[in-house]
Amino acid sequence: MTIVTLTTDFGTLYPASLKAVILSICPGTDIVDVTHSVPHADIRAGAFALCSVIEYFPAGTVHVAVVDPGVGTSRRPIVIHSGGHYFVGPDNGLMVPAARKLGAPEVFEITNRDLLGAVSSTFHGRDVFARIGALIAKGMDVKEAGGRIDDHVDLDISGVLVRDDCIGAEVIFIDDFGNVVTNIPRDLISKKVTPGATLHINSHNIPFLRTYGQTAVGDLLCLVGSHGFFEIAVNQGSAARTLGLHNGDRVSVRLPGKTA
Repeated sequence: MTIVTLTTDFGTLYPASLKAVILSICPGTDIVDVTHSVPHADIRAGAFALCSVIEYFPAGTVHVAVVDPGVGTSRRPIVIHSGGHYFVGPDNGLMVPAARKLGAPEVFEITNRDLLGAVSSTFHGRDVFARIGALIAKGMDVKEAGGRIDDHVDLDISGVLVRDDCIGAEVIFIDDFGNVVTNIPRDLISKKVTPGATLHINSHNIPFLRTYGQTAVGDLLCLVGSHGFFEIAVNQGSAARTLGLHNGDRVSVRLPGKTA
C-alpha cells in the first residue's frame, strides 16, 4: 500500500480536501498526517516538522507539503525525488532539508497542466499538490509532471553562528508541549557541552541534561530532543511560555565557563 504524508499549516478544515483528492485518484492510499498545525506561513517550522520524521518512512513514500505564503504568485510548483521518496509542494525551500537528509535531491517543475483540472489561485494544496502526489502514488513517473530544474529555492534550517564562548541560534519549532526547538544540531552541541553542564541562555542558567525527568517539575532544562536538535524545555511545563519565546526568535547559548 502506498503511503502519502501531509504536512501543512491548514488547521482543521482544509486538509480534508487534500485527502479527498488523493483517495479519489488513488483509492486505498495510506494517508499519514505529519501535522496541520505548522504556524501559518512559517516555512522554516514546516521544514523542521517534515525533516524530523522523514527517515522513519519507507522508500516510495510520497510527501505532500504545503506551507505556501506565495500561493497564486510566480513561485513554482515542484516535485523532488530523493532517496526513493517523493516530495510535492511549493518551490520555497520547505521540502529541501528533508529531501537532502535522504540523499541528493532531483527537482522537477510541475508544468504539465494536462494532469490538472481547474486550479484555484488560492488552494494549490488541493488542486495541484494533492493531485500530483496522488498520481505519483498511483505509479506515474515523476518526469511526466515536468522537466528537471537546477535553480530551485534552497533552505538550510541548521545554520548557526558559532563563537568560542557562545552559539547564536534561532527557534525553529515550538511543539505542543511548549518545548523550544532550536536549529543547533546534535553534533555541534555534543562537541561543545557534556550532560550536567550549565548553560547561560537568554539570561537564564539552565542545566544541560539527557531527559526531562532529571530535573524537578516546573524547572527549566535543555537537551537534545529525539529530533536531533538542541531544545529548551520545562519539566511538565512550557518553556516557550516561561521564556516568552516564539518561532523565529534568536537564542544565545553561552557555553560553560564563559558566563559574563
